[in-house]
Amino acid sequence: MQISNNKVVSFHYTLTNDAGETIDSSSGSSPMVYLHGAENIIPGLESALDGKGAGDALKVTIEPADAYGEYNAALTEVVPAEMFQGVEKIEVGMQFQAQASEGVQVVRIAGVDGDKVTVDGNHPLAGERLHFDVAIEEVRDASEQELEHGHVHSGEECCG
Repeated sequence: MQISNNKVVSFHYTLTNDAGETIDSSSGSSPMVYLHGAENIIPGLESALDGKGAGDALKVTIEPADAYGEYNAALTEVVPAEMFQGVEKIEVGMQFQAQASEGVQVVRIAGVDGDKVTVDGNHPLAGERLHFDVAIEEVRDASEQELEHGHVHSGEECCG
């Protein structure tokens, strides 16, 4: 069976950056499982998997525009540390939810300089070219419930 819209795909992967450093991997754990065509994974990887089948292996490079987007400096802002009341120690890498005009947004602490904190609303991999080494394990038809909900069900109850 080939990968196409409304198929559930299981695959193992290793994700590296341009320097060859491993960013993420499913090695030693369960494969990634997603509903093809439902925008459950980055567009460039979904496109590269289209038409492949169980047992196929591929290496693919995804440009930022087809991954997590280009880095947007406008999503970075310096704010007073007092905005983080109740946080004992503000450290680089911490993540918080912030109310933005578009709704709730996750921001990451990018810098701390005294009472000034730099927050960054970009995805941590924005602007990065991503390299995937993929091995497809299984391709199956999605259930009616998975199609209705737009994501894969692992056998546990979903969506309350």
